[in-house]
Amino acid sequence: MDVPEADWWAVGLHVGGVDEAGRGALAGPVVAAAVILPPGRYPFRDSKTLSPRQRQHLEAQVRWVALAWGVGLAEPHEIDAVGILQATHLAAARALEQLTPPPQALITDYLHLSIPLPLRAPAKADRDSPTVAAASILAKVARDRLMLEFDELYPHYGFARHKGYGTADHLEALARHGPCPLHRKSFSPVAQARLFGTRSSGRNEPDFI
Repeated sequence: MDVPEADWWAVGLHVGGVDEAGRGALAGPVVAAAVILPPGRYPFRDSKTLSPRQRQHLEAQVRWVALAWGVGLAEPHEIDAVGILQATHLAAARALEQLTPPPQALITDYLHLSIPLPLRAPAKADRDSPTVAAASILAKVARDRLMLEFDELYPHYGFARHKGYGTADHLEALARHGPCPLHRKSFSPVAQARLFGTRSSGRNEPDFI
């Protein structure tokens, strides 16, 4: 079965694939990656179907074979200011700006970007398109690394375990300590913790968040 970018590859277009990680999390940035692959067959799959070890192995392969790749993010305060959808668009734009050569067409995982290029945004593109799958791997690995670093800044929340998603232990930590600067204060569970919880006393709080 042909991949979604096959016809664009056949006429020599540089096809950019875009995907994001962290859109549904309660804390941390939303991270997007953009990748241009040369035409070919690849072992890349949706990052959600891979183990951390597999993702890290494939991340190195993506960087090696890609014609261009970039990673962009939108910070929690930007998510609170413009909403998660527009923040995801912002992160994707920042990733796309890093691509040299620039893409001539785009495939995303149902993300309808406002950009003057031919765009396909089918559902499950991270499953069917190797270019989008490659982007999903870069985005997921980059975001997980950030959350591991943030775990050292704010050890009360368990970011290394749940990467900012709304797991039971994360919600319990929110109720106990209140949100830290990494939390998305416009998200309902965080807003409730702000109302009823206490302010975290995390150390070395970065003032860019």
